[in-house]
Amino acid sequence: MSSELYETQLGDTWDIVAKLIYGSEIYADYLMQSNPKHIATAIFSAGTILYTPALPDEEIEGLPEWRE
Repeated sequence: MSSELYETQLGDTWDIVAKLIYGSEIYADYLMQSNPKHIATAIFSAGTILYTPALPDEEIEGLPEWRE
């Protein structure tokens, strides 16, 4: 599997995956934007493949919109 892909585990959420991949839940919004096909999913089943691109060069600050 490519380093730009993540296979979800049962019970994963956007913020859990963001913490695992990027080191902080703050990147959950970026992860969601990168995976519009799964945007309606709150809790993942096992085996969903998410695209996890490298973070942009600019800093993402503050909480994701959905957590404000």
